[in-house]
Amino acid sequence: MSQVNLKNNGQEIVVRNILKEDLAEVASLSMKCFGPDMALKYEHFESQIELFPEGQICLEYNGKIVGTALSLIVNFEDYGDSHSYFQICDLGFIRNHNPNGRNLYGIEIGVHEDFRGLQLGRHLYDGRKRICEKLNLENILVGGRIPFYYKYAEQMSADEYVLEVMKGKIYDPVLTFQLKNGYVLNKVMPGYLPGDVESLEYATLLEWKNPVYKLKLV
Repeated sequence: MSQVNLKNNGQEIVVRNILKEDLAEVASLSMKCFGPDMALKYEHFESQIELFPEGQICLEYNGKIVGTALSLIVNFEDYGDSHSYFQICDLGFIRNHNPNGRNLYGIEIGVHEDFRGLQLGRHLYDGRKRICEKLNLENILVGGRIPFYYKYAEQMSADEYVLEVMKGKIYDPVLTFQLKNGYVLNKVMPGYLPGDVESLEYATLLEWKNPVYKLKLV
């Protein structure tokens, strides 16, 4: 992806690909965003930029990396709609990346907690959409966490919770944001991310369809 320079409330924003010299900073950011149990490590990011550099992007805010978005290409039918996070991303190493696949799969978006509330995440989502369009992929698929579900788990099922979020009756910091960025729900998946106690290991399978996709003729 080519570098994109933006402004946000008068502050300079740069969305660009992650480079090798960024890896220590990116790994540190992942730890801050997700904690030791779910954060990806230096070796994961190193493998990702080696196998699919175009799909790994970061966001600089006044010269500091404060957000990342990671992805790989798959043929989604190889996995089906009951896959787990670790299956779809090869434990974070993306050695299953398929350059000839049709679907861009997003495996992580994170923004440093000190910079949340500045509408920075949408720039990462837009960057991922640009990758999808540039590579002429059918869509973007994501397995989205529902981190506020634990607050409602005794009152309703995961499917009911997701429906209430979609109606705007409940706010979820991940799902609400994804819906506002043009993603639509395909299904709710149990057992997606082991150890995700906030989501009770549930995730939403969401899709953004590439509006400029052109069917590839074999």
